[in-house]
Amino acid sequence: MAQAILPRIGLGTFRLKEQEVIDSVSSALELGYRHIDTAQMYENEAAVGKAIRESGVPRDDIFLTTKVWYDRLQGDDLIKSLEESLEKLGVDQVDLALIHWPSPKGEVPMAEYIGNLDEARKRGMTKHIGISNFTIAQVDEALSVPGGEHIITNQVEVHPFLGNHALVSHCQARGVQVTGYMPLAVGKVMKEPVLQEIANEHGVTPAQVALAWVAARDIVVIPSSTKPAHQRANLAALDLELSSDEMARIDALDAGERIANPDFAPEWDD
Repeated sequence: MAQAILPRIGLGTFRLKEQEVIDSVSSALELGYRHIDTAQMYENEAAVGKAIRESGVPRDDIFLTTKVWYDRLQGDDLIKSLEESLEKLGVDQVDLALIHWPSPKGEVPMAEYIGNLDEARKRGMTKHIGISNFTIAQVDEALSVPGGEHIITNQVEVHPFLGNHALVSHCQARGVQVTGYMPLAVGKVMKEPVLQEIANEHGVTPAQVALAWVAARDIVVIPSSTKPAHQRANLAALDLELSSDEMARIDALDAGERIANPDFAPEWDD
């Protein structure tokens, strides 16, 4: 069910601000992207909303995601923070609201903030709810609390150097779609010899190979790009079919290299 809800590829907007994010979102929508991913912590929701309004693409055609930061999880603060996001974005409703990170050290009980996130869904502030950066144990806990049955995705870091295989398999077995962020490992994939070799065989770029590998694992990809040519290439990557041998060669690059690993992160599975 979740697979049909989330478009297979979206535009990530982390680190993009002001005119840069407006230009990025505008060109992506023009090229055919219909999935835009932002967050309160990115401090770009107002600019993302402006780009969407000025794009000429009907709001109903765009799948818009935002995320609640970990310091807004307690009590009615979660609902207030989403109200602020909707106001900045200039929309009545987002398509998906995520808990950006689980409460550090479990300070806020998961039942409390998942319950409040589902309350936001019931109020029509978001069509769907989900989680981000949750471990296997945390996914199970989130699904078990009231409201958790409505969780459709866990957004986590996935790229050839961090396959996150155990977590991905677990989420998929539980019926939770995985969304993979930083699929290009902040550009590192461009210099990887194995990816370059496979790319040369297909007449594509290493970035396209990396995206095709993530997508072939039934993971939604949200690469970030400011250049229209790269955005177009990222879309085209979904049409690239890799052989089982090529998939295995990329699987072997997994070195557990985690890019997003702040001091408040949970204890990872791998």
